[in-house]
Amino acid sequence: MARTKFKAEVLTPEGQVFDDEVEMVSTRTGVGSIGILANHAPLMAILEPTELRLYKSESDIVRFAQGEGYLQVVDNSALVLVEEAMDPDSLDRSDLETRLREARESLDQSEEGSQERVHAERNIARWEAFLEIAGGG
Repeated sequence: MARTKFKAEVLTPEGQVFDDEVEMVSTRTGVGSIGILANHAPLMAILEPTELRLYKSESDIVRFAQGEGYLQVVDNSALVLVEEAMDPDSLDRSDLETRLREARESLDQSEEGSQERVHAERNIARWEAFLEIAGGG
């Protein structure tokens, strides 16, 4: 069943990675998973690392490994601002496992309440999510 389309845009610090009309945006916020359809009420949300899915149709889904960021829904459009939005097929499991191991080591060596510890915890969440997206984390 076709749904009403709306504008969706995905931006990273490197620039725009997606700008098209979609039927649904699916991602994860700090309080859980969310699906945005056309004419959604205005919304601002903090995003966690996950698989971002942009449904152009039921069978045409654009996927990204999404880092932390923000989602804004207003005027029948969705803006996703994230640290990273990577093609899942480009994810290297070995590299992600190395990054996860380094983040865990950094966490073990950091002091409680330090900025280093917060950074390590965020990296652990990101690399675990990306490993899961890569298939088997």
